Amino acid sequence: MMTGKHLTFLLILTISFFIAEAQQEGRDMSAVTYEEIYDEPYAINKLFLAFQPLYGELFATNVNAGFGMEAHYYLADILDFKAQFRKTYTRGFYDMNRELANRVSDVDNDMEIFNYYEFGATYHIRDFEKNGKTKMLLYKSSFTKNEWAAGVPLYSDIPCKVRNIYGIRLGGIFWDSSVDINRALEAQDLSSDVLKNSEGNSIPADQNLFSNINSGGLYLGGSMTWIRNVAVSFDKYEPGVDDLILTVFLDLMYAPSVQVDDIVYTPKDANGVSIIEQRRTYSVSPIKTNSFGVRAGIEGKFNRSFSWSYGGEIGLRPSIQGQSVYAVIKIGIPVFGTNLNYKVEAFGK
Repeated sequence: MMTGKHLTFLLILTISFFIAEAQQEGRDMSAVTYEEIYDEPYAINKLFLAFQPLYGELFATNVNAGFGMEAHYYLADILDFKAQFRKTYTRGFYDMNRELANRVSDVDNDMEIFNYYEFGATYHIRDFEKNGKTKMLLYKSSFTKNEWAAGVPLYSDIPCKVRNIYGIRLGGIFWDSSVDINRALEAQDLSSDVLKNSEGNSIPADQNLFSNINSGGLYLGGSMTWIRNVAVSFDKYEPGVDDLILTVFLDLMYAPSVQVDDIVYTPKDANGVSIIEQRRTYSVSPIKTNSFGVRAGIEGKFNRSFSWSYGGEIGLRPSIQGQSVYAVIKIGIPVFGTNLNYKVEAFGK
């Protein structure tokens, strides 16, 4: 049965449609002619350097956000290499477990900053060119801001060459972070009683427990890349450019080393003073870790000397069992691109 809310939504949708149609009336919808300036998907920069002023990661082990850097190098049409790192700006912005531990921790462990390092290479199984097309918006410099924002942009399909790369990816990943042990225990239906010292005694109950985790491993997967590098001039509009380098990937991850630090705990007397002689180390070995993971992602950048980039991925990362789910979004600006060719021809007089 259709409610008043449904009717209101349909009414708004219908009105919006007719407004959009009305905006097209009176506009120049005649065919345009264009001239190709260049169409060279293989003539891209060899090196891209990106500063990422902000990334955000929803990671079940530790929610975090901060900055990063990334380098991407293309070696002819055979290989491309990528290196990147990320870390949090400060404890408060944004390293959730480290900030929480600073406020309420009852243990003596020093909390680690979240750090992420990755290096890898992609071998081009197939690197070929085929005919395609691209959509280019038709824009005039005479358009006012309000006119451009209010109207539905016109576009035209332009034939172009598309470079396709099918690749195999292989690389290494290392990361470390603080971890909320109470949440880890809860995720595995355990209590703090399982954390024992060398004398076989459990850590006192109802404590705020924190530690550190580090993981080192490999990833292996595949990727597909589409590269357009085309520019045209229109007879009645501003020139159009499409130089997007778009990559999607799927990786399997394996980390033979996923280590959680044991907990160092010092009880306090009635006055809140630490009893140093009773300090003990409690093993976290009952907490299970997961060495396997999988991820899927997308990355995009532009073949320019100065531009921006974006990327995102989602998956299961080798970590504490029950806390492997993660999703990350990153923005790179500025991104510097160069073909590393500084040779200038010289001729004798």
